[in-house]
Amino acid sequence: MRIGFDAKRAFNNHRGLGNYSRDTIRIMSSSFPENQHFLYTPKIDKSISFDCPDNAQIILPSNKIDRSLSALWRSFGMVSEIKKENIDVFHGLSHELPWGIEKTKARSIVTMHDLIFIKQPELYPAFDRKMYKLKYFHSCKIADKVIAISEQTKQDLVEFANINESKIQVIYQGCSPIFQHKCTEERKQHVRQKYNLPENFMLNVGAVERRKNQILILKAMKANNIDIPLVIIGKETEYAKTLHDFIKANHLEKKVLMLHNVDFLDFPTIYQSASLFIYPSLSEGFGIPIIEALHSNVPVITSNEACLRESGGAGSRYVSLNDETDLANTIDEILGNQALQQQMIGKGKEHVKKFSDATIAKSLMDIYLSLS
Repeated sequence: MRIGFDAKRAFNNHRGLGNYSRDTIRIMSSSFPENQHFLYTPKIDKSISFDCPDNAQIILPSNKIDRSLSALWRSFGMVSEIKKENIDVFHGLSHELPWGIEKTKARSIVTMHDLIFIKQPELYPAFDRKMYKLKYFHSCKIADKVIAISEQTKQDLVEFANINESKIQVIYQGCSPIFQHKCTEERKQHVRQKYNLPENFMLNVGAVERRKNQILILKAMKANNIDIPLVIIGKETEYAKTLHDFIKANHLEKKVLMLHNVDFLDFPTIYQSASLFIYPSLSEGFGIPIIEALHSNVPVITSNEACLRESGGAGSRYVSLNDETDLANTIDEILGNQALQQQMIGKGKEHVKKFSDATIAKSLMDIYLSLS
């Protein structure tokens, strides 16, 4: 089978959409090496570590005009390349399909991660919301099949995009296999020294932006005078100033370490060195960092949002989005009870089995074969 992927995010995005794209391509190319895979991307960011699989071919804009108008190539010009390569199934990995793909022989699938731009419009500029709605809803309409990464996303697609429920299939996403490898104490010590990490710490991973709600952790630390330090890892946006101002005003400078540009290969070690993972996000499509933490045998506290319960499972603890006292008391309860920590870790290890590469590969291939 000749399978095409919209690989823009795989080659150009450091965050969740990029991780999903890279993992999907990795899983499908390694699980089904007999297939040919074509990775369509308007450009390649060399700072991202992603090796093209042996049974895959990278397709870039072939002329100067397309290279200079790469966004238009991805939306429109890519269709001619799909025809040229005689693609059987094309999978848009991040909300979009190229316009006109329904006029080719390729059957099409689009993965929808979330509709946060509709559910929380205040987080997005008006122009971005209009463009997302136009492109995302059009892609869902023309796709032969829509993949939702959670039951919550599926419900949102039915409610807000008016997509027929029978057209949508939920396939959970996983995370890089590097998070399943146990790190040595020597490795942990090396990484602690590299980033000046404390011996014991709470961890938060994700873009430092309003939607990720890191301010709630800081408020909880103040509320109960929590002594264990907090390490926040993620690209900073304007929201970071809110955090820095709160840290300074409440004399938390010695208790909070904010890092960015962390080497991806160091993340498993950092997770495994943490005492507790906290992810109080206001809204998500799924929440990959939770899966990374569960694989790393770290107790998890997250928001009581529906999709985060899907990713966190029965072993994680869930708190109110805006109640720092709830979070503070939950932190104290977990850190003060080693038996509870082990119980949470055990349930987490069992829960993440449903996000295995083998499960994801079979689910996706079943869809591909049903359309070919």
